[in-house]
Amino acid sequence: MTNVLKAALVAATVLSASMAQAGGPVIIEEGNNEVVTEKPASSVGILPIVGALVLLCLVACGGGGGDDDPAPEPEPEPK
Repeated sequence: MTNVLKAALVAATVLSASMAQAGGPVIIEEGNNEVVTEKPASSVGILPIVGALVLLCLVACGGGGGDDDPAPEPEPEPK
């Protein structure tokens, strides 16, 4: 029974020793009244992304570049 209690005491001491040292000192700086405002996580939004996709689709699927010049007529065969 005493061996079980000794083992439990050693285990509790080992596990709590690291927590007692965690964190370190807390330094409080006096006279610094600067307020830091929080920005939203996503400030870009979805609209520019959708616009870029539409523009990309217009460029990729754009006009076929129709021929402005008519096909040349074949030369007549000499007689």
